[in-house]
Amino acid sequence: MQASEVPRAVAAARSTASSLGLTVDDALVLHDSNKLTLRLLPCDVLARVAPVAQQVARFEIELAQRLAESGCPVAALEPRVEPRVHERDGFVVTLWTYHEPVTSREVSPADYAHALERLHAGMRKLDVPTPHFTDRVEQARQLVADRDRTPALADADRELLGDTLRSLGRVIGERGGAEQLLHGEPHPGNVLTTENGLVFIDLETCCRGPVEFDLAHTPEEVGEHYPDVDQDVLRECRILVPAMVTAWRWDRDDQLPDGRRLGTEWLGRIRAALDR
Repeated sequence: MQASEVPRAVAAARSTASSLGLTVDDALVLHDSNKLTLRLLPCDVLARVAPVAQQVARFEIELAQRLAESGCPVAALEPRVEPRVHERDGFVVTLWTYHEPVTSREVSPADYAHALERLHAGMRKLDVPTPHFTDRVEQARQLVADRDRTPALADADRELLGDTLRSLGRVIGERGGAEQLLHGEPHPGNVLTTENGLVFIDLETCCRGPVEFDLAHTPEEVGEHYPDVDQDVLRECRILVPAMVTAWRWDRDDQLPDGRRLGTEWLGRIRAALDR
């Protein structure tokens, strides 16, 4: 989120929660990217705030409710207020249960894989309109092809990313394997370790595709504990997903801290993976 918008976003979250009868004396910024994630105190509520034009909050809330009802390991909405999207001062605000991180408990690859398998099992039961994973690949490819949006990307790197996104997106999409609703980005940053086990957050990236696309966002050891994985597809996805993420790091409007350094590092990893 643009730095100039952060104070207004915080104010929108505080006033929204207060209007719903929650006590808010302070707001701590937990994460700032395309949306702002706040911990509101002393009511101890997690607030997610995004500009109205950039949000898919209604979809995320509906999906979170349906997955929670089926026992999936997803973050819960705040039970003290009505589960809906609130609009205030050009922002949308959603309120969630705050989970205190359990930092002393190491996440084992087996636990990670089991939690993701449970999430996928619940998602297979839902029929909701979502993009195909190849739509997201194409968005990344178009970003790479747009020199105005990625002006700092060198020509050789632009060619590498564009060719990788085009070829692997097509190959994986044409394999014809089983596809289903996916989280879209179940990387460790979207997994919380709680007293009740692992839960997944940030459902706005959901798409349809093979489970290997989700697994490619996780540490390599996790794929070893997930049943019935197509290893060929997983290897291809483990190159495709970093190519997508790298493309976003070269967006001139990318706000991830240290994003450009990460983008440069991942270009080297992609080259090495393709050479292998």
